[in-house]
Amino acid sequence: MGAAVAQVTTLPPTGREHAGRGGLAGLLAEGTVRSGQEIGAGSGVLSDANLLPVLPALRDLLPAGALQRGSVVAAGSWSLLCLALAAGPVAAGAWCVAAGIPEFGVLAAADAGLDPARLLLIPDLGPNWPQPVASLLDGCDLVVLRPPDRPSAQARRKLEAAVRRHGAVLLVAGDWDGAQVRLRIAAQEWTGIGSGHGRLRGRRAQVVADGRGSWSRPQARWLWLPGPDGAVTAMSEDAGEPAAGPDAEQAKIG
Repeated sequence: MGAAVAQVTTLPPTGREHAGRGGLAGLLAEGTVRSGQEIGAGSGVLSDANLLPVLPALRDLLPAGALQRGSVVAAGSWSLLCLALAAGPVAAGAWCVAAGIPEFGVLAAADAGLDPARLLLIPDLGPNWPQPVASLLDGCDLVVLRPPDRPSAQARRKLEAAVRRHGAVLLVAGDWDGAQVRLRIAAQEWTGIGSGHGRLRGRRAQVVADGRGSWSRPQARWLWLPGPDGAVTAMSEDAGEPAAGPDAEQAKIG
């Protein structure tokens, strides 16, 4: 399977203690992490071998309303949007690894719906980062990656081949040439701020998605990201009013 990853941290359900560190090869050998090809239809973990479900608010932004195995999805700069995209698969039983994101917040991830017990953290991938990422794609359904630098065309093609071979999903926090789907936050409005008073209560974000093939036409949706209750939900289409939540003045950020 290639070189083992030097530092992998698994988190217990509480998210407050670290369970231990070791190579990914050891986790696979012990059965703690299963190959992406082993988790599919009939496994009792995920209902569809070809799709990873997402939160209802994100379904209209993705082909087939889900993350498709064997695909690369670029989600722009590291943000709550990346966590929201990972929340659905993890809730359905998928294993997720966050790689190259040292500031990854476990509590924020838990608030977004990620089960810490199914989450691996690799803060530093090292200079030869494509090699451990390729190994991770064999052991996890979903790899959330912030590349330390722009990969060469050869390295990118090798990783994309690994994504297809292992039936995983590579969710990139950043840009990725050739991604099947690209999402970005085009506009955002914070609620709860008045003229010199008030507290931030939620964020309304316009998420735009496009991609390749039949998904080349941009799709745009306004979401609570997050809402006043901390959840990621869709907003109603009329007059820009939220589907739920209190009225509040807006602080617009360009």
